[in-house]
Amino acid sequence: MIKFFRRFWNYVTAGANQKFNEKADPKIQLEQAITEAQDQHRQLKEHAANVIAQSKQTEMQLNRAMEQLEKLNANARQAVKMADQAAKSGDSAKATEYTRAAETIATQLISVEAQVEEMKTMHYSATQAADQAKAAVAQNGQLLQKKLTERNKLLGQLEQAKMQEQMNKAMSSLSETVGQEVPTLNEVRDKIEQRYARAKGMSELTEASTETRMIEIENAAANFEAQDRLASIRSELGIVDEAAPAAPVAAPATEPATAPATQPATEPPAEPQASPGV
Repeated sequence: MIKFFRRFWNYVTAGANQKFNEKADPKIQLEQAITEAQDQHRQLKEHAANVIAQSKQTEMQLNRAMEQLEKLNANARQAVKMADQAAKSGDSAKATEYTRAAETIATQLISVEAQVEEMKTMHYSATQAADQAKAAVAQNGQLLQKKLTERNKLLGQLEQAKMQEQMNKAMSSLSETVGQEVPTLNEVRDKIEQRYARAKGMSELTEASTETRMIEIENAAANFEAQDRLASIRSELGIVDEAAPAAPVAAPATEPATAPATQPATEPPAEPQASPGV
């Protein structure tokens, strides 16, 4: 049962996250990602600063221990010299005191030497950690710079995507129906083309009808009769109308007649001469 509820909760959470990602503004999500990356880089720098500070602190402690070690070495040498001088001068009491002081200094010297070796190991480890922290900060800084560059690129692509979506929406609105009261350009064009095609069809039917041909024939016959009547009137009045069109003569079905041969010109008969006796 617990396993079922866990699976159900994971399913609900995944669905909610998916819906949230679909509705969320990419620009805001991008800024959130960059802000988180900057926060991580700042935390990494703070951690690296602490590591470097620890390395510096161990270095200073090591330097103090080295100075103390040198000082103890010098004191031990001086105590041994003074004990030797007192022994040579026959002052056994001072020689004994100097010898005890030298032993005490030697004991401290051994302890400080152990501390110095331990501090050297700590300083070496702290130095390595500081170097790694510096490298991590440098590498993360490069990654952060790449992310900032990528952010600018993604913001540009996001603006282009928004402009393209607006252009696609504007283009799609040209072919979609605007509303019930406002027809689209395609609807008006189809309506006009339909009326034009219907008018052309009716015109062709009218031109091809028998009544139209009969009217044309009657008009042609009336015109011919009118021309014939005018020709008769001009003939009665003796008026020759050169501009009037000649009546069409049907061509004979036989072969075309050849041009008549030219007749030679004959001389007129001579007049009779009178006799001289008359």
